[in-house]
Amino acid sequence: MPKSIFLLFSHKLTSEQIDQLKEKGIERFFYLPDALQNIWSNVPAEGIVLSEYLKPLIGWLSENSQEGDFVLIQGDFGATFYMVDFCFDVGLIPVYATTKRSVREKIVDGSIVKISEFKHVEFRKYERWKK
Repeated sequence: MPKSIFLLFSHKLTSEQIDQLKEKGIERFFYLPDALQNIWSNVPAEGIVLSEYLKPLIGWLSENSQEGDFVLIQGDFGATFYMVDFCFDVGLIPVYATTKRSVREKIVDGSIVKISEFKHVEFRKYERWKK
C-alpha cells in the first residue's frame, strides 16, 4: 500500500519538501478541503472548546486515513497538540517541518531593516515524552 501524508498546516508544500517526502516513500498527498482549511487556519483565540471546534478535522482524518499514514501538523499550539495526541491514539504518524533561519540586515532610508529567511531542512516525527 502506498504511503500517504495528510497536510494540516496553512501553506502549500514546496517542490523541495515534496521531493523529500517522496524519497521517504510517500506517494499520496492530501490537502485539507477548503472548509476544513478555513477551520485549521483560523482557530479563534477565545471562546471555543478545541475538542468541539476540531471535530470536523478528526472526522476527515478518521474517514480518509489508515494506520501508519503520516500527518503533517503545524499551526495553533493548542490545536496542534490536540491533533498530534489524536494521531498517536489512532496509529497515525504526526510530523512537522524543521527550518533553518538566516537573518540579514540592511539599511533602507536610514533605518535598519532585518530580513529573515527560512529554509526547509527536514520533517521530524513528533515524540511522546516517556518517564
